[in-house]
Amino acid sequence: MLGSSSSSVALPRSNPGVDDPLVPVPVAALRSRWQAVDAWLARPRTARRVVVWLSLYLAFATNWALWIELARIGGAPSVYLPSIASMLLLTVCGSVALLSFTAWSRWMKPVWLGVVVLAAVVQYYMLSYHVVMDPSMLANAMQTDANEVRDLMSWRLVLNVLLLAALPGWALWRLRLTPQPLVSQAWRNVALLLAVAVLAAGGAMAMNRQLAPLMRNNVNLRYMMNPLASLYSAGSVTLGPLFKHNRRLIPMSGGAVLGASYAGQPRPPLFVLVVGETARADHFGLNGYARDTTPQLAARKVLSWRDVHSCGTNTLASVPCMFSPLGKQGFEGRKDDYENLMDVLQASGLAVFWLDNQAGGCKGVCDRIPHASAFEPLDASVKSALCDGDECLDDVMLRGLDQRLAALPAERRAKGVVLVMHQMGSHGPSYFKRSSPDAKRFLPECQSNALAECSHSELLNGYDNSIAYTDRFLGKTIDWLQGQSAKFDPALLYLSDHGESLGEYGLFLHGVPYGFAPEVQKHVPMVAWFGEGMQARRQLSAGCMAAGLDTPLTHDNLYHTVLGLMDVRTPSYQPALDALASCRGHDAVAASSRAAVGPSARTPGQGPFTDPGEAGRWSSLSSFSATPVSPRRRASRSSQPSLKAADA
Repeated sequence: MLGSSSSSVALPRSNPGVDDPLVPVPVAALRSRWQAVDAWLARPRTARRVVVWLSLYLAFATNWALWIELARIGGAPSVYLPSIASMLLLTVCGSVALLSFTAWSRWMKPVWLGVVVLAAVVQYYMLSYHVVMDPSMLANAMQTDANEVRDLMSWRLVLNVLLLAALPGWALWRLRLTPQPLVSQAWRNVALLLAVAVLAAGGAMAMNRQLAPLMRNNVNLRYMMNPLASLYSAGSVTLGPLFKHNRRLIPMSGGAVLGASYAGQPRPPLFVLVVGETARADHFGLNGYARDTTPQLAARKVLSWRDVHSCGTNTLASVPCMFSPLGKQGFEGRKDDYENLMDVLQASGLAVFWLDNQAGGCKGVCDRIPHASAFEPLDASVKSALCDGDECLDDVMLRGLDQRLAALPAERRAKGVVLVMHQMGSHGPSYFKRSSPDAKRFLPECQSNALAECSHSELLNGYDNSIAYTDRFLGKTIDWLQGQSAKFDPALLYLSDHGESLGEYGLFLHGVPYGFAPEVQKHVPMVAWFGEGMQARRQLSAGCMAAGLDTPLTHDNLYHTVLGLMDVRTPSYQPALDALASCRGHDAVAASSRAAVGPSARTPGQGPFTDPGEAGRWSSLSSFSATPVSPRRRASRSSQPSLKAADA
């Protein structure tokens, strides 16, 4: 009987999740496809094939900044599509060539995933702030402190990295690499490298007519090829020094002595040099900005030079350069290190001190002189009022300043004091952190470090509040100097290290390579105040100085101007680069009086200031002569944004 039969029939087993009636059909289909993809990834593959796939993914997924820039340059699709195709080929070939050095079957998965994460992070910053990852930018990023890193972090960054890295991360985790003998892998990797090199060379030659002018006229494109540019820059910054000779420290302080003004002086000089951070000249009310961002400086009748340009577009490049005796060209081409302005001032016998409000420090300028951080040590009440963690408002540098001055060596202090104050200034992207609540005159301001979340008017408000806070800080510093007039002959000079982009040309922040950086990242404010004692001591002509406020100057002038003002005699001093040289002494006073009677024609090289633009804006050190080199006049461009929507 059928019911009592001992034989059994084997029924086919259903595929779990597909034939199971308890699982919905769409979900079952997706699960089936996922399992098929997972099984396909689990097949053994060579490392070289993985490298090619990874390069294709990186080219398409992490180079949107490059494709957008090419579309902007080309304008019409018929122009930019061939350019995109050309750059896509070069980017893929370059990535394969670079990753071919990692095409091994063991221990390479973490390296590949790291490249994907790096490319995702770089693309986020290129799209958000329109920066390019050249060696100077990467060197600057590698010196970023924890506070700056915190300011640059956001949920948008995390989300973008996850979106771009999750899929390749899962694929790399699942795939199996075919093990191969070492020698076999080596020669096959070399063959892959040669193949893509030939392909790239052939493509470049075939498309040379389009590529040559494109790359020549848009140098920034080569630093937008992701991840090639960031990996190249990282190698240049980290490995480059290993292949250079050990730098010597070339002394520049030999022969430095104090001049005749120190003989029988009734009071020693007290000179404060404020190194500004990320300030734009065109956002200073003193320079004609539509907003009155500098009322405190205006009330103290300071001098403001309106055509000053920086040595670099980031702190790491500018600060050491502006204190160097070499000038921009000499500094950038140097093979050894040189003593700087602070070394020379100290060697002359003056008391010198560097006070820093940046965790990144003085970039080596103050290594051989007394220096201190403004936020260490501080009592709890000051920290709670002025600091957010280890990041403080610039007013913190004025706390305990009398005690710092009194702590300098008495024998040096009796000769004179040079105090450098390095600001936090307008450092972005968290501009709202650079001003205290009572100094925020322009509202509403951007309260985020993700600038894309804010309107342009809110961004301008936050930045202008930081400039207004700098104005107030400088006003307080001048007031402190005036309070020292009974004991010292005081003076102040303020000069920013570089400027900032606030959306012009789609750019934000700073650090664009100098050759194609916009004017707003290089045009910086320079302000001076001289107490009556200093004016009399150095016989400074107020009329002469006021007449030269539109003369083009650069960071090259700082070294020689300070030495001249402090009357320090040294072989490295070049009078032609001293911005105040022709405004000192009885002759300058007499010339100023004659100018008040009637104007006279001015010939190149004469007048109240030496114009570097007439004989080369930038100088180089050549036996300490003022031989002009490489004239580079900048066309003046108005980059001042409209403030109709930004005014509070």
